[in-house]
Amino acid sequence: LAVSYVGRIAPEKNLDLLIRAFEAMERIRPNARLILVGDGPALAQLRHTHPRFVYCGARTGEDLARHYASSDAFLFPSLTETFGNVLIEAMASGLAVLGYDYAAAAEFVHHGENGLKVDFGREDAFIRQAEWLAAHPESLAGLGLRARQTASTISWEEIFQRLEDYSRRVGREKEAIRGATIRRLGFESNNPS
Repeated sequence: LAVSYVGRIAPEKNLDLLIRAFEAMERIRPNARLILVGDGPALAQLRHTHPRFVYCGARTGEDLARHYASSDAFLFPSLTETFGNVLIEAMASGLAVLGYDYAAAAEFVHHGENGLKVDFGREDAFIRQAEWLAAHPESLAGLGLRARQTASTISWEEIFQRLEDYSRRVGREKEAIRGATIRRLGFESNNPS
């Protein structure tokens, strides 16, 4: 079982949870391997404390794509993402993914269909879902196939359109709140100010 993580090797990526989740998987599948692709300030310490993991360094382009494609599952425990492109890249590579229910995972992962996701910050649930992946290797290919199908429908145009739609909705909501506040305070829009 090849389990990958791609991203910055830094404390803000919640690597402690990544390691605990992988070790839980490893108890079920002792031949499992954790593959870390990326670089960062925690790399030297991680190499020292966990020498059995596979460290690939930073990768780009086709080389990065090959690293994704060489895995079976992708764990993404980060709590600090604005979007999380690596999760979409893993899905596009046909991997069974696990992440928190926010950012990219909230938008594109349908739990149990094209990946797994857990409530934000629920480390116990994250570990349980990682264990489930290890215990059900027959499910990895199906999750990965549906993840790839989902990723193939995602375009930058769609993402920009969603952002624009969200911005317009927030603007309308803000204007509605402003109008309600003005009415509540007794100011009418026809009062000169």
